[in-house]
Amino acid sequence: MPPPADIVKVAIEWPGANAQLIEMDQKRALSSIIREVCDGWSLSGSEQFALRYADGPQLYITEQSRGEIKNGTILRLAISPARAARQLLERIQSHGIDARLEALKELAKLSADPTFAAEFINMEGIGTLARLVESGTHFGEMLAFTLTAFLELMDHGIVSWDLISLSFIKQIAGYVNQPMVDVSILQRSLAILESMVLNSHSLYHRVAQEITVGQLIGHLQVSNQEIQTYAIALINALFLKAPEDRRQEMASTLAQKHLRSIILNHVIRGNRPIKAEMAHQLYVLQVLTFNLLEERMMTKMDPNDQAQRDIIFELRRIAFDGENDPTGTEKRKAMYTKDYKMLGFTNHVNPAMDFTQTPPGMLALDNMLYLAKVHQDTYIRIVLENSSREDKHECPFGRCAIELTRMLCEILQVGELPNEGCNDYHPMFFTHDRAWEEFFCVCIQLLNKTWKEMRATAEDFNKVMQVVREQITRALAMKPSSLDQLKNKLRGLNYSEILRLRQSERMSQDDFQSPPIIELRERIQPEILELIKQQRLNRLCEGSCFRKLGNRRRQEKFWFCRLSLNHKVLHYGDLDESPQGEVPFELLSDKIPVSDIKSVVTGKDCPHMKEKSALKQNKEVLELAFSVLYDPDETLNFVAPNKYEYCIWTDGLCALLGREMGSDLTRSDLDTLISMEMKLRLLDLENITIPEAPPPVPKEPSSYNFTYNYS
Repeated sequence: MPPPADIVKVAIEWPGANAQLIEMDQKRALSSIIREVCDGWSLSGSEQFALRYADGPQLYITEQSRGEIKNGTILRLAISPARAARQLLERIQSHGIDARLEALKELAKLSADPTFAAEFINMEGIGTLARLVESGTHFGEMLAFTLTAFLELMDHGIVSWDLISLSFIKQIAGYVNQPMVDVSILQRSLAILESMVLNSHSLYHRVAQEITVGQLIGHLQVSNQEIQTYAIALINALFLKAPEDRRQEMASTLAQKHLRSIILNHVIRGNRPIKAEMAHQLYVLQVLTFNLLEERMMTKMDPNDQAQRDIIFELRRIAFDGENDPTGTEKRKAMYTKDYKMLGFTNHVNPAMDFTQTPPGMLALDNMLYLAKVHQDTYIRIVLENSSREDKHECPFGRCAIELTRMLCEILQVGELPNEGCNDYHPMFFTHDRAWEEFFCVCIQLLNKTWKEMRATAEDFNKVMQVVREQITRALAMKPSSLDQLKNKLRGLNYSEILRLRQSERMSQDDFQSPPIIELRERIQPEILELIKQQRLNRLCEGSCFRKLGNRRRQEKFWFCRLSLNHKVLHYGDLDESPQGEVPFELLSDKIPVSDIKSVVTGKDCPHMKEKSALKQNKEVLELAFSVLYDPDETLNFVAPNKYEYCIWTDGLCALLGREMGSDLTRSDLDTLISMEMKLRLLDLENITIPEAPPPVPKEPSSYNFTYNYS
């Protein structure tokens, strides 16, 4: 008979004594269990003791967290959080340097525990640490541990960042501005300043007075990627929280060639791979930079504004007049309507009306003017080339430029907040001072080329735009490192290649609806589905690494989960770094019996998604989130690194529970596999036709010995 669900078998250690093996009744009060353990070692004052995990982060066990204890867990009897906090506070305030250093080292470790943190903060511990920093008398290891403990304690969100004094901010900023400072101190100082900016509007102004982007540039030229990451994160925080009146000033600083070239040469093109956190910060910087276009994107053109209308006149002049001839201006006014038609505007009489829709608003006109002035030969060639074609085959430059600008804003998500789980930065946007405008110039030439390849007419405008969108998105997915590489990728994605790719993808989906193919599909679907289930389970046995999401911005902390080879237990545990290959079961300290799993939920139904703030609860993170609900009322929460791993795990867990797999990607892959198998089997069928009359009965397919590498 299995043991009761409320009984957990654990081992409890105490220094210098043999471990106690007990059956912990989860219905009993924790204080009663601790008293019994103390009696076993003849320890008095059980209220001064508590239980902690012996492995991993060694967190304290509370009535709220005790449900996470599993069979076979090793615990340790330790002094209570309140007693530990009091002792450490006394040792930190002592005069012995060695004793103070050891106390700070232990405090830095214990501060990650929320139970201990609450006790230490209640004893005014944060104020004590702040005064140690403000005194300026601590250096080296002692200061590093002080800053670590301070940051960990503040990260729990128990007290407000607004309580931080100006002298503390100046001291921390001083460490960042010093030319030679210990790496650990610099790293923690940058992290503290970032948290101040992100968590307090008032502290933003104080930090901005002490730290400028120019002062952070030096930290981007070091070889330590951790320091580079924290420096870019602080730049992003200052940029993100900057008020409107300072946003343009920040933009001008970020647009400087000096800063861009340093990021390109020392970070993106450095001699080491870009880690996930650095990739995320580069993506955030890219998004924030593009979001500066939002104001122009949402600004309508005023048809009565002469300065704005002069820009359109300049476009006409560059295309048709060459050099301005003031004597002939009045004479040519009657021909302006014809010129505006040749420029491809929808409204030939007053083309300003074409820019009254937002998006793209005035941003489209900015792009057109940049092309006309910076790439004048290209601009004139596109305009004159189309004006010489037949009316039905001309590519309307004005209309195309406006729609292309709108499309590029959608593709690059201009005006949207960065997604927390996204690392999708594009190196080529860091290679040019006017990357957005140059990107537009490349794409407008692509559009004109595709229009000619499709032999398009005005009625085909939307079809051409769809093809161009596909060309651009496919090229961006290849991550070109420069605009020249982007051009090469786009040359390989001409209209013929897009048709070939579409046909190949369409054929792989196999949309035939003839009766024999439908019958064959129904016959082989169960075995293909079973094959997918088995391969999903095999991947779960190999395991996957997941990133931990904290209250502060993402840190390089990971955990690993894998299924036992007999499919009966999920093993998981924390890791210090992302593993290279499989993680042995012995290193995974926690486990969940599959028999205890009640269900698997995804997206908004996940407990860790319900707790997220509005900023973090973005679409991409929701699409990658899933949770395992198990007895009694516990959850194991995941955020998959990508859609592929999400489908592997959600489908594998559903298969493990004997339920139907349900992810969209699996359905697509299932159709692909069925189509592949059908094509192979159809080779062995005779006289299959698709007439009105019933088709002949196919003979039994031969046995095939194919191995699907579907992992």
